[in-house]
Amino acid sequence: MKRLNLGIAAAVAVFVLAGCETTPTKEQEGAAVEDRGKAPEIVDRKPVKPAEDTTKPLRDKPLAGNPLTDPGSILSKRSILFDYDSFVVKDEYKPLVTAHARYLQSNPSARMRVEGHADERGSREYNIALGQRRSNAVKSMLQLLGARADQIESVSLGEEKPRCNEQTESCWAQNRRGDMAYLGE
Repeated sequence: MKRLNLGIAAAVAVFVLAGCETTPTKEQEGAAVEDRGKAPEIVDRKPVKPAEDTTKPLRDKPLAGNPLTDPGSILSKRSILFDYDSFVVKDEYKPLVTAHARYLQSNPSARMRVEGHADERGSREYNIALGQRRSNAVKSMLQLLGARADQIESVSLGEEKPRCNEQTESCWAQNRRGDMAYLGE
């Protein structure tokens, strides 16, 4: 029996070593470079106005009153809507999340609770889990943009607090959301 096991082990070792054998390959040539002549001349010499930088700290801008309650401020908007059965933050809400992350970064004592919600379709357990994934997605994005983890609490309310009670797609869309609430407000 030992002899058979030793023979099998030797055969396996031979196959493994044979698989590791390398053969020299022809060296790959580099990519060709195209000569396009001289660069085109710039005709229009008007200065270009740079786009507004959304990564600048919020404190560089003058603030009048509390930006969290000012209806003219992006910080007064607190809801992020999600697609059906999704917890991916849509591109249209990224400036909103960026603004809240900058606010949290500029105000270290500020604390936020992100509440994940789901529409009534699906089981209660599924909607609680989906709401948690939605709130975690917003929290992760806030952290990636500079907010500290200890400033943000992530909770799921599932289908328990709907914004709309009709059974229509437009109503369900309002209930698939993540709400950002500042503590002490």
